[in-house]
Amino acid sequence: MSSSGPANLNSKHAWRELASRDLPKRSAAERVADFLEIHGLFDEETAREQASRCIQCPNPSCVSGCPLCNPIPQWMQLTAEGRFLEAAAVLGSVTNLAEVCTRLCPSDRLCEGTCILDSVGEPVAIQAIERFLSDYAFEHGLVDAATAPPNGYKVAVVGSGPGGMACADDLARKGCAVTIFDSDLVPGGLLVNGIPAFRLDRSIVHRRVELLQKLGVKFQLGVRLWEEVTLNSLRDEFNAVYLAQDWRTARLLDIPGADAPGVVPALTFLLQKNTAVPLDLPPLHVAGQRVLVIGGGNAAIDCLRTAIRCGAAQAIGLYRRSEAEMPCGRQEYQNAIEEGASFEFHVVPTAVRLEAGRVAGLRLIRTEPAVPGSPRLETPRTRPGSEFEVEGDWVIPALGFNPLPCLRTGGLELLQTNPWGGLRVDSFQATNLPGVFAGGDLTRGPSTVLEAVRDARRAAAQMLTWLSRSRTPESPKEKEF
Repeated sequence: MSSSGPANLNSKHAWRELASRDLPKRSAAERVADFLEIHGLFDEETAREQASRCIQCPNPSCVSGCPLCNPIPQWMQLTAEGRFLEAAAVLGSVTNLAEVCTRLCPSDRLCEGTCILDSVGEPVAIQAIERFLSDYAFEHGLVDAATAPPNGYKVAVVGSGPGGMACADDLARKGCAVTIFDSDLVPGGLLVNGIPAFRLDRSIVHRRVELLQKLGVKFQLGVRLWEEVTLNSLRDEFNAVYLAQDWRTARLLDIPGADAPGVVPALTFLLQKNTAVPLDLPPLHVAGQRVLVIGGGNAAIDCLRTAIRCGAAQAIGLYRRSEAEMPCGRQEYQNAIEEGASFEFHVVPTAVRLEAGRVAGLRLIRTEPAVPGSPRLETPRTRPGSEFEVEGDWVIPALGFNPLPCLRTGGLELLQTNPWGGLRVDSFQATNLPGVFAGGDLTRGPSTVLEAVRDARRAAAQMLTWLSRSRTPESPKEKEF
Protein backbone atom coordinates (compact mmCIF):
# COMPACT_ATOMS: atom_id res chain seq x y z
CA MET A 1 0.00 0.00 0.00
CA SER A 2 1.43 3.34 -1.00
CA SER A 3 2.23 5.78 1.80
CA SER A 4 1.83 8.90 -0.32
CA GLY A 5 -1.20 11.07 0.24
CA PRO A 6 -4.14 11.46 -2.14
CA ALA A 7 -2.96 12.72 -5.50
CA ASN A 8 -2.81 16.46 -6.22
CA LEU A 9 -4.07 17.43 -2.80
CA ASN A 10 -2.66 20.03 -0.43
CA SER A 11 -2.93 18.19 2.88
CA LYS A 12 -3.12 21.40 4.88
CA HIS A 13 -6.23 22.50 3.05
CA ALA A 14 -7.84 19.18 2.15
CA TRP A 15 -10.78 19.95 4.40
CA ARG A 16 -11.62 22.90 2.14
CA GLU A 17 -10.73 21.27 -1.17
CA LEU A 18 -12.65 18.06 -0.51
CA ALA A 19 -16.32 17.92 0.41
CA SER A 20 -17.28 15.62 3.24
CA ARG A 21 -18.90 12.46 1.92
CA ASP A 22 -21.40 10.14 3.55
CA LEU A 23 -21.40 6.39 3.20
CA PRO A 24 -23.14 5.11 0.09
CA LYS A 25 -26.77 4.36 0.91
CA ARG A 26 -29.44 2.27 -0.76
CA SER A 27 -32.53 4.09 -1.95
CA ALA A 28 -35.42 4.36 0.48
CA ALA A 29 -37.70 2.46 -1.90
CA GLU A 30 -35.28 -0.47 -1.94
CA ARG A 31 -34.37 -0.60 1.72
CA VAL A 32 -37.91 -0.48 3.17
CA ALA A 33 -38.54 -3.82 1.47
CA ASP A 34 -36.08 -5.66 3.75
CA PHE A 35 -34.23 -5.50 7.05
CA LEU A 36 -30.73 -5.42 5.55
CA GLU A 37 -28.19 -2.74 6.44
CA ILE A 38 -28.81 0.39 4.42
CA HIS A 39 -25.21 1.61 4.09
CA GLY A 40 -22.30 0.38 2.05
CA LEU A 41 -18.62 1.15 2.68
CA PHE A 42 -16.10 3.62 1.33
CA ASP A 43 -13.68 2.25 -1.21
CA GLU A 44 -9.98 2.65 -0.45
CA GLU A 45 -9.56 5.85 -2.45
CA THR A 46 -12.53 7.53 -0.81
CA ALA A 47 -11.38 6.45 2.65
CA ARG A 48 -7.97 7.99 2.05
CA GLU A 49 -9.39 11.23 0.70
CA GLN A 50 -11.89 11.62 3.51
CA ALA A 51 -9.24 10.84 6.14
CA SER A 52 -7.00 13.51 4.61
CA ARG A 53 -9.60 16.12 5.62
CA CYS A 54 -8.47 15.69 9.25
CA ILE A 55 -6.32 18.72 10.13
CA GLN A 56 -4.45 16.89 12.93
CA CYS A 57 -5.36 19.28 15.75
CA PRO A 58 -2.73 19.59 18.50
CA ASN A 59 -5.50 19.21 21.09
CA PRO A 60 -8.06 17.10 19.23
CA SER A 61 -11.54 17.66 20.57
CA CYS A 62 -12.77 14.52 18.80
CA VAL A 63 -10.68 12.42 21.20
CA SER A 64 -12.08 14.08 24.31
CA GLY A 65 -15.56 13.81 22.76
CA CYS A 66 -15.28 10.02 22.55
CA PRO A 67 -16.12 7.93 25.65
CA LEU A 68 -13.27 5.59 24.67
CA CYS A 69 -10.79 8.46 24.11
CA ASN A 70 -10.20 7.02 20.67
CA PRO A 71 -6.91 8.37 19.17
CA ILE A 72 -8.75 9.43 16.02
CA PRO A 73 -6.10 11.71 14.46
CA GLN A 74 -3.51 8.93 14.67
CA TRP A 75 -5.50 6.42 12.64
CA MET A 76 -6.81 9.17 10.37
CA GLN A 77 -3.24 10.01 9.36
CA LEU A 78 -2.44 6.35 8.71
CA THR A 79 -5.61 5.95 6.67
CA ALA A 80 -4.82 9.03 4.58
CA GLU A 81 -1.44 7.45 3.82
CA GLY A 82 -3.10 4.18 2.75
CA ARG A 83 -1.71 2.25 5.75
CA PHE A 84 -5.05 0.68 6.52
CA LEU A 85 -3.92 -2.29 8.59
CA GLU A 86 -1.81 -0.05 10.83
CA ALA A 87 -4.76 2.31 11.19
CA ALA A 88 -7.07 -0.58 12.07
CA ALA A 89 -4.57 -1.82 14.66
CA VAL A 90 -4.58 1.57 16.39
CA LEU A 91 -8.38 1.60 16.32
CA GLY A 92 -8.46 -1.94 17.72
CA SER A 93 -6.23 -0.93 20.62
CA VAL A 94 -9.08 1.10 22.16
CA THR A 95 -12.12 -0.92 21.13
CA ASN A 96 -12.22 -4.64 20.48
CA LEU A 97 -15.77 -4.33 19.09
CA ALA A 98 -15.10 -1.59 16.56
CA GLU A 99 -17.42 -3.13 13.97
CA VAL A 100 -20.29 -2.89 16.47
CA CYS A 101 -19.45 0.44 18.08
CA THR A 102 -19.10 2.29 14.80
CA ARG A 103 -22.56 1.20 13.67
CA LEU A 104 -24.29 2.27 16.88
CA CYS A 105 -22.22 5.21 18.11
CA PRO A 106 -24.07 8.58 18.07
CA SER A 107 -21.08 10.19 16.34
CA ASP A 108 -22.95 13.40 15.53
CA ARG A 109 -23.13 14.10 19.27
CA LEU A 110 -19.68 12.73 20.15
CA CYS A 111 -16.57 12.69 17.95
CA GLU A 112 -18.02 14.31 14.82
CA GLY A 113 -20.10 16.71 16.88
CA THR A 114 -16.93 17.97 18.59
CA CYS A 115 -14.74 18.00 15.45
CA ILE A 116 -13.34 21.51 15.05
CA LEU A 117 -14.36 21.52 11.39
CA ASP A 118 -18.01 21.21 12.39
CA SER A 119 -17.96 24.90 13.33
CA VAL A 120 -16.70 26.03 9.92
CA GLY A 121 -18.12 23.42 7.56
CA GLU A 122 -18.56 19.67 7.50
CA PRO A 123 -16.81 17.53 10.15
CA VAL A 124 -14.46 14.72 9.21
CA ALA A 125 -16.41 11.56 8.35
CA ILE A 126 -15.04 9.76 11.40
CA GLN A 127 -17.76 7.13 11.72
CA ALA A 128 -17.67 6.19 8.04
CA ILE A 129 -13.88 5.79 8.06
CA GLU A 130 -14.01 3.78 11.28
CA ARG A 131 -16.53 1.44 9.68
CA PHE A 132 -14.25 1.06 6.65
CA LEU A 133 -11.29 0.22 8.89
CA SER A 134 -13.18 -2.26 11.08
CA ASP A 135 -14.38 -4.23 8.05
CA TYR A 136 -10.98 -3.96 6.36
CA ALA A 137 -9.38 -5.49 9.45
CA PHE A 138 -11.66 -8.52 9.29
CA GLU A 139 -11.25 -8.96 5.54
CA HIS A 140 -7.45 -8.89 5.77
CA GLY A 141 -7.01 -11.16 8.77
CA LEU A 142 -6.00 -8.55 11.33
CA VAL A 143 -8.79 -9.64 13.67
CA ASP A 144 -7.59 -13.19 14.21
CA ALA A 145 -7.99 -15.81 16.91
CA ALA A 146 -4.47 -15.59 18.29
CA THR A 147 -4.17 -16.06 22.05
CA ALA A 148 -1.41 -16.17 24.61
CA PRO A 149 -0.54 -19.57 26.11
CA PRO A 150 -3.13 -20.70 28.68
CA ASN A 151 -2.45 -19.06 32.03
CA GLY A 152 -4.60 -21.43 34.08
CA TYR A 153 -7.15 -18.84 35.18
CA LYS A 154 -10.88 -19.48 34.74
CA VAL A 155 -13.18 -16.48 34.41
CA ALA A 156 -16.98 -16.32 34.26
CA VAL A 157 -18.70 -13.51 32.37
CA VAL A 158 -22.41 -13.00 32.99
CA GLY A 159 -24.13 -11.43 29.98
CA SER A 160 -23.37 -11.89 26.30
CA GLY A 161 -24.03 -8.32 25.19
CA PRO A 162 -21.30 -5.91 24.07
CA GLY A 163 -19.80 -5.58 27.56
CA GLY A 164 -19.64 -9.31 28.12
CA MET A 165 -18.14 -9.95 24.70
CA ALA A 166 -15.56 -7.19 25.06
CA CYS A 167 -14.41 -8.48 28.44
CA ALA A 168 -14.30 -12.08 27.23
CA ASP A 169 -12.27 -11.10 24.17
CA ASP A 170 -9.57 -9.34 26.19
CA LEU A 171 -9.31 -12.12 28.78
CA ALA A 172 -9.29 -14.98 26.26
CA ARG A 173 -6.50 -13.34 24.26
CA LYS A 174 -4.44 -13.18 27.46
CA GLY A 175 -4.80 -16.93 28.00
CA CYS A 176 -7.78 -17.10 30.36
CA ALA A 177 -10.40 -19.84 30.02
CA VAL A 178 -13.60 -17.79 29.72
CA THR A 179 -17.21 -18.93 29.93
CA ILE A 180 -20.08 -16.56 29.12
CA PHE A 181 -23.42 -17.21 30.83
CA ASP A 182 -26.70 -15.77 29.55
CA SER A 183 -30.39 -16.45 30.12
CA ASP A 184 -31.12 -15.79 26.43
CA LEU A 185 -30.87 -18.58 23.88
CA VAL A 186 -28.97 -16.44 21.37
CA PRO A 187 -25.82 -14.50 22.34
CA GLY A 188 -25.60 -10.78 21.74
CA GLY A 189 -27.96 -9.22 24.26
CA LEU A 190 -29.67 -6.09 23.00
CA LEU A 191 -27.45 -6.17 19.92
CA VAL A 192 -29.65 -8.93 18.54
CA ASN A 193 -32.80 -8.44 20.60
CA GLY A 194 -33.27 -4.69 20.55
CA ILE A 195 -31.34 -3.26 17.59
CA PRO A 196 -32.97 -3.76 14.18
CA ALA A 197 -30.85 -5.53 11.58
CA PHE A 198 -30.99 -2.52 9.26
CA ARG A 199 -28.79 -0.73 11.81
CA LEU A 200 -26.67 -3.69 12.88
CA ASP A 201 -26.80 -6.75 10.66
CA ARG A 202 -26.98 -9.98 12.62
CA SER A 203 -24.02 -11.35 10.66
CA ILE A 204 -21.80 -8.73 12.33
CA VAL A 205 -22.70 -10.05 15.79
CA HIS A 206 -22.54 -13.69 14.69
CA ARG A 207 -19.06 -13.12 13.27
CA ARG A 208 -17.91 -11.73 16.61
CA VAL A 209 -19.45 -14.67 18.49
CA GLU A 210 -17.70 -17.13 16.16
CA LEU A 211 -14.41 -15.33 16.73
CA LEU A 212 -14.85 -15.60 20.50
CA GLN A 213 -15.50 -19.32 20.12
CA LYS A 214 -12.27 -19.66 18.10
CA LEU A 215 -10.51 -17.90 20.97
CA GLY A 216 -11.79 -20.67 23.23
CA VAL A 217 -14.65 -18.78 24.87
CA LYS A 218 -17.51 -21.09 25.87
CA PHE A 219 -21.15 -20.04 25.92
CA GLN A 220 -23.73 -21.39 28.35
CA LEU A 221 -27.05 -20.03 27.10
CA GLY A 222 -30.62 -20.34 28.32
CA VAL A 223 -29.54 -20.70 31.95
CA ARG A 224 -31.64 -19.48 34.87
CA LEU A 225 -29.35 -16.84 36.25
CA TRP A 226 -29.31 -16.41 40.02
CA GLU A 227 -31.32 -19.65 40.39
CA GLU A 228 -29.45 -22.59 38.85
CA VAL A 229 -26.41 -20.38 38.29
CA THR A 230 -25.70 -18.20 41.33
CA LEU A 231 -22.91 -15.84 42.20
CA ASN A 232 -21.81 -18.27 44.90
CA SER A 233 -21.57 -21.15 42.42
CA LEU A 234 -19.63 -19.01 39.98
CA ARG A 235 -17.16 -17.97 42.67
CA ASP A 236 -16.71 -21.61 43.62
CA GLU A 237 -15.95 -22.71 40.06
CA PHE A 238 -14.10 -19.69 38.64
CA ASN A 239 -11.17 -17.56 39.73
CA ALA A 240 -12.96 -14.30 38.86
CA VAL A 241 -16.38 -13.11 37.70
CA TYR A 242 -17.49 -10.18 35.54
CA LEU A 243 -21.16 -9.13 35.73
CA ALA A 244 -22.36 -7.49 32.50
CA GLN A 245 -26.06 -8.20 32.20
CA ASP A 246 -28.37 -5.93 30.23
CA TRP A 247 -30.36 -4.59 33.17
CA ARG A 248 -32.90 -1.82 32.67
CA THR A 249 -36.61 -1.18 32.79
CA ALA A 250 -38.66 0.73 30.23
CA ARG A 251 -40.34 3.96 31.27
CA LEU A 252 -44.08 3.48 31.27
CA LEU A 253 -46.74 5.51 29.53
CA ASP A 254 -48.73 6.95 32.42
CA ILE A 255 -51.97 8.19 30.87
CA PRO A 256 -55.55 6.86 30.80
CA GLY A 257 -55.85 3.86 28.48
CA ALA A 258 -52.14 3.02 28.58
CA ASP A 259 -52.92 -0.62 29.36
CA ALA A 260 -55.42 -1.07 26.51
CA PRO A 261 -54.98 -3.65 23.74
CA GLY A 262 -52.92 -2.06 20.99
CA VAL A 263 -50.49 -0.26 23.32
CA VAL A 264 -47.16 -2.08 22.94
CA PRO A 265 -43.81 -1.21 24.59
CA ALA A 266 -41.06 -0.37 22.12
CA LEU A 267 -38.78 -3.24 23.10
CA THR A 268 -41.63 -5.76 22.85
CA PHE A 269 -42.41 -4.52 19.34
CA LEU A 270 -38.77 -4.60 18.26
CA LEU A 271 -38.21 -8.05 19.77
CA GLN A 272 -41.09 -9.57 17.86
CA LYS A 273 -40.13 -7.96 14.58
CA ASN A 274 -36.36 -8.43 14.79
CA THR A 275 -35.71 -11.82 16.34
CA ALA A 276 -36.38 -15.30 15.04
CA VAL A 277 -36.75 -16.67 18.58
CA PRO A 278 -40.44 -17.46 19.31
CA LEU A 279 -41.94 -15.15 21.93
CA ASP A 280 -44.87 -15.83 24.22
CA LEU A 281 -46.78 -12.85 22.81
CA PRO A 282 -49.77 -12.40 20.50
CA PRO A 283 -48.67 -11.44 16.98
CA LEU A 284 -48.43 -7.71 16.35
CA HIS A 285 -49.71 -7.18 12.81
CA VAL A 286 -49.23 -3.59 11.68
CA ALA A 287 -49.58 -4.05 7.91
CA GLY A 288 -52.06 -1.49 6.60
CA GLN A 289 -52.36 0.02 10.10
CA ARG A 290 -51.61 3.43 11.57
CA VAL A 291 -48.73 3.28 14.06
CA LEU A 292 -48.11 6.06 16.58
CA VAL A 293 -44.70 6.07 18.27
CA ILE A 294 -44.15 8.28 21.31
CA GLY A 295 -40.58 9.44 21.92
CA GLY A 296 -37.57 10.97 20.17
CA GLY A 297 -34.69 8.60 20.84
CA ASN A 298 -33.14 5.94 18.64
CA ALA A 299 -35.59 3.32 19.92
CA ALA A 300 -38.49 5.45 18.71
CA ILE A 301 -36.85 5.86 15.30
CA ASP A 302 -36.19 2.09 15.18
CA CYS A 303 -39.88 1.43 15.84
CA LEU A 304 -41.00 3.81 13.10
CA ARG A 305 -38.63 2.33 10.54
CA THR A 306 -39.56 -1.21 11.57
CA ALA A 307 -43.27 -0.47 11.27
CA ILE A 308 -42.73 0.86 7.76
CA ARG A 309 -40.88 -2.31 6.79
CA CYS A 310 -43.79 -4.33 8.18
CA GLY A 311 -46.23 -2.56 5.86
CA ALA A 312 -47.73 0.11 8.14
CA ALA A 313 -49.99 2.53 6.28
CA GLN A 314 -48.70 5.36 8.47
CA ALA A 315 -45.83 5.63 10.95
CA ILE A 316 -46.02 8.84 12.96
CA GLY A 317 -43.52 9.95 15.58
CA LEU A 318 -44.77 12.14 18.44
CA TYR A 319 -42.22 14.13 20.42
CA ARG A 320 -42.67 16.64 23.21
CA ARG A 321 -39.86 18.97 22.13
CA SER A 322 -38.48 20.29 18.83
CA GLU A 323 -36.81 18.36 16.04
CA ALA A 324 -33.44 19.85 17.00
CA GLU A 325 -33.83 18.57 20.58
CA MET A 326 -34.46 14.93 19.63
CA PRO A 327 -31.89 12.69 21.32
CA CYS A 328 -31.75 10.30 18.37
CA GLY A 329 -28.90 10.40 15.88
CA ARG A 330 -29.47 12.92 13.11
CA GLN A 331 -28.73 10.36 10.43
CA GLU A 332 -31.26 7.96 11.92
CA TYR A 333 -33.90 10.70 11.92
CA GLN A 334 -33.14 11.57 8.30
CA ASN A 335 -33.28 7.90 7.32
CA ALA A 336 -36.73 7.63 8.89
CA ILE A 337 -37.96 10.69 6.99
CA GLU A 338 -36.64 9.29 3.72
CA GLU A 339 -38.39 5.98 4.38
CA GLY A 340 -41.79 7.57 4.92
CA ALA A 341 -42.10 8.37 8.63
CA SER A 342 -43.74 11.64 9.65
CA PHE A 343 -43.49 13.58 12.90
CA GLU A 344 -45.49 15.85 15.17
CA PHE A 345 -43.30 17.98 17.44
CA HIS A 346 -44.16 19.84 20.65
CA VAL A 347 -46.92 17.41 21.59
CA VAL A 348 -47.54 15.13 24.59
CA PRO A 349 -50.24 12.45 24.88
CA THR A 350 -52.94 12.92 27.50
CA ALA A 351 -55.00 9.78 26.90
CA VAL A 352 -55.30 6.76 24.65
CA ARG A 353 -58.50 7.00 22.64
CA LEU A 354 -60.45 3.75 22.58
CA GLU A 355 -63.17 2.26 20.44
CA ALA A 356 -64.72 -1.10 21.36
CA GLY A 357 -62.05 -1.49 24.04
CA ARG A 358 -59.11 -1.15 21.66
CA VAL A 359 -56.75 1.64 20.54
CA ALA A 360 -58.26 4.08 18.08
CA GLY A 361 -55.80 6.93 18.49
CA LEU A 362 -54.36 9.40 20.99
CA ARG A 363 -55.49 12.61 22.59
CA LEU A 364 -52.64 15.12 22.62
CA ILE A 365 -51.88 18.61 23.81
CA ARG A 366 -49.28 20.94 22.38
CA THR A 367 -46.26 22.07 24.39
CA GLU A 368 -44.61 25.47 24.49
CA PRO A 369 -41.29 25.77 22.64
CA ALA A 370 -38.33 26.34 24.90
CA VAL A 371 -37.28 29.95 25.37
CA PRO A 372 -33.60 30.39 24.37
CA GLY A 373 -31.42 30.64 27.46
CA SER A 374 -34.07 29.38 29.86
CA PRO A 375 -33.49 26.29 32.04
CA ARG A 376 -34.49 23.03 30.37
CA LEU A 377 -37.62 21.71 32.05
CA GLU A 378 -37.98 17.98 32.63
CA THR A 379 -41.57 18.26 31.39
CA PRO A 380 -42.24 21.03 28.87
CA ARG A 381 -45.10 23.40 29.62
CA THR A 382 -48.34 22.59 27.84
CA ARG A 383 -50.45 25.13 25.96
CA PRO A 384 -54.00 25.41 27.39
CA GLY A 385 -56.73 24.92 24.82
CA SER A 386 -54.46 23.22 22.28
CA GLU A 387 -55.82 19.71 22.67
CA PHE A 388 -56.36 17.63 19.55
CA GLU A 389 -56.61 13.98 18.47
CA VAL A 390 -54.73 11.78 16.05
CA GLU A 391 -56.06 8.49 14.76
CA GLY A 392 -54.04 5.31 15.16
CA ASP A 393 -54.36 1.54 15.45
CA TRP A 394 -51.21 0.96 17.51
CA VAL A 395 -49.49 3.08 20.15
CA ILE A 396 -45.83 2.34 20.86
CA PRO A 397 -44.27 4.20 23.82
CA ALA A 398 -40.51 4.54 23.32
CA LEU A 399 -39.78 6.70 26.33
CA GLY A 400 -36.34 5.43 27.23
CA PHE A 401 -35.25 3.40 30.22
CA ASN A 402 -34.83 3.78 33.96
CA PRO A 403 -32.16 2.07 36.04
CA LEU A 404 -33.30 -1.19 37.58
CA PRO A 405 -32.09 -2.11 41.08
CA CYS A 406 -29.95 -5.22 41.12
CA LEU A 407 -31.54 -8.45 42.34
CA ARG A 408 -30.76 -9.34 45.95
CA THR A 409 -30.72 -13.11 45.54
CA GLY A 410 -28.42 -15.87 44.34
CA GLY A 411 -25.43 -14.36 46.13
CA LEU A 412 -25.96 -10.88 44.69
CA GLU A 413 -27.17 -9.73 48.10
CA LEU A 414 -23.51 -9.84 49.21
CA LEU A 415 -22.64 -7.02 46.83
CA GLN A 416 -22.75 -3.40 47.96
CA THR A 417 -25.13 -1.15 46.05
CA ASN A 418 -25.33 2.54 45.23
CA PRO A 419 -28.28 4.82 46.13
CA TRP A 420 -30.53 3.64 43.28
CA GLY A 421 -29.75 -0.05 43.82
CA GLY A 422 -27.08 -0.58 41.20
CA LEU A 423 -23.83 -2.31 42.04
CA ARG A 424 -21.16 -0.16 43.64
CA VAL A 425 -17.77 -0.46 41.95
CA ASP A 426 -14.47 1.35 42.22
CA SER A 427 -12.62 3.09 39.38
CA PHE A 428 -11.42 -0.31 38.13
CA GLN A 429 -14.93 -1.85 38.07
CA ALA A 430 -14.23 -3.96 41.17
CA THR A 431 -17.08 -4.69 43.59
CA ASN A 432 -16.66 -5.17 47.34
CA LEU A 433 -16.26 -8.95 46.82
CA PRO A 434 -12.71 -9.93 45.83
CA GLY A 435 -12.60 -11.24 42.30
CA VAL A 436 -16.07 -9.96 41.36
CA PHE A 437 -16.22 -7.09 38.88
CA ALA A 438 -19.15 -5.39 37.16
CA GLY A 439 -19.95 -2.78 34.53
CA GLY A 440 -22.55 -1.34 32.20
CA ASP A 441 -26.22 -1.23 33.18
CA LEU A 442 -25.69 -2.94 36.53
CA THR A 443 -23.42 -0.16 37.75
CA ARG A 444 -24.36 3.00 35.89
CA GLY A 445 -27.95 2.42 34.79
CA PRO A 446 -28.97 2.28 31.10
CA SER A 447 -25.68 2.44 29.22
CA THR A 448 -24.50 2.98 25.68
CA VAL A 449 -22.51 0.35 23.81
CA LEU A 450 -19.38 2.49 24.14
CA GLU A 451 -19.77 2.76 27.91
CA ALA A 452 -20.31 -0.98 28.21
CA VAL A 453 -17.16 -1.70 26.18
CA ARG A 454 -15.12 0.83 28.14
CA ASP A 455 -16.21 -0.66 31.49
CA ALA A 456 -15.53 -4.19 30.24
CA ARG A 457 -12.02 -3.51 29.00
CA ARG A 458 -11.13 -1.61 32.17
CA ALA A 459 -12.42 -4.54 34.22
CA ALA A 460 -10.54 -7.11 32.13
CA ALA A 461 -7.24 -5.31 32.67
CA GLN A 462 -7.80 -5.08 36.42
CA MET A 463 -8.98 -8.70 36.65
CA LEU A 464 -5.71 -9.88 35.12
CA THR A 465 -3.73 -7.75 37.58
CA TRP A 466 -5.79 -9.03 40.50
CA LEU A 467 -5.48 -12.65 39.42
CA SER A 468 -1.73 -12.47 38.98
CA ARG A 469 -1.30 -10.94 42.43
CA SER A 470 -3.74 -12.93 44.51
CA ARG A 471 -4.45 -16.29 42.90
CA THR A 472 -2.53 -19.37 41.96
CA PRO A 473 -3.88 -20.71 38.65
CA GLU A 474 -6.32 -23.61 39.02
CA SER A 475 -6.08 -23.52 42.81
CA PRO A 476 -9.14 -23.62 45.09
CA LYS A 477 -10.28 -20.21 46.23
CA GLU A 478 -11.06 -19.26 49.74
CA LYS A 479 -14.20 -17.15 49.79
CA GLU A 480 -13.82 -13.72 51.32
CA PHE A 481 -17.18 -12.35 52.39
